[in-house]
Amino acid sequence: MSTHRDADQAQLRSLVEAAWENRSLLEDAEHRTAVRHTVALVDDGTLRVATPPGTEDQPWTVNAWVKQAIVLYFIVQEMRVEEVGPYQYFDKIPLKRDWEQAGVRVVPPATARFGCFIERGAILMPSYVNIGAWVGAGTMVDTWATVGSCAQIGRNVHLSGGVGIGGVLEPPGAAPVIIEDGCFVGSRAIVVEGVHLEKEAVLGANVVITASTPIIDVTGPEPVTLKGRVPARSVVVPGTRKKQFPAGEYQLSCALIIGHRKASTDTRTSLNEALRTFDVSV
Repeated sequence: MSTHRDADQAQLRSLVEAAWENRSLLEDAEHRTAVRHTVALVDDGTLRVATPPGTEDQPWTVNAWVKQAIVLYFIVQEMRVEEVGPYQYFDKIPLKRDWEQAGVRVVPPATARFGCFIERGAILMPSYVNIGAWVGAGTMVDTWATVGSCAQIGRNVHLSGGVGIGGVLEPPGAAPVIIEDGCFVGSRAIVVEGVHLEKEAVLGANVVITASTPIIDVTGPEPVTLKGRVPARSVVVPGTRKKQFPAGEYQLSCALIIGHRKASTDTRTSLNEALRTFDVSV
């Protein structure tokens, strides 16, 4: 069975990559169907934009051809009106439906686009999940939080109110934002540009992390600066650092790692302890 499925995906990949290089191929029904089928497989969780590693020492794998299919999907789809209760939409991408069958709690007016996958047991408060995203079981996307295109949100994650998780569609090979299992992202925090939060990291309220934001570990005798990655179980708060400009010295934003959740305790106890111990605003 898996061999047949892999062969089907190899054929889809070939058609999608060909259409990516030559957009005139989208006039052909076979290539249009391949694009739509690929997005449908992302929608039901069969395919992912980025594949988790098999072991902890391996990197995530970005499936560039899947992202290519998502971009091409916008080209092959036509604008249409969609009615949802009292709401009316005019767009190319339909909304996900059949939430009861999927086993996902969805609080009005939460919106998730077709082409994202929400695993059974997740909770969507009034929020937004874009195409290509993956949201794991036990995760809560809280009120007015947004999950951008292709973002990968693990299991038992809490995205607090107003959190902004950025989308990454192009270039196709670029890594999406990855929030691994057990992370807590505080209110109004922003994570964009392919930043990777490793397992059980805690971001305090209003932390902003882009690909170029210095993430400074201040828990040791000397600061250690990272970019684009928050190590597992780190507790992070907003900070500033001095920088000299021709017009004078000014403070620029950064993120500070001020502690770590204990691996010896369970996730919930460790989270509560981290928030109390390090006085992290949520």
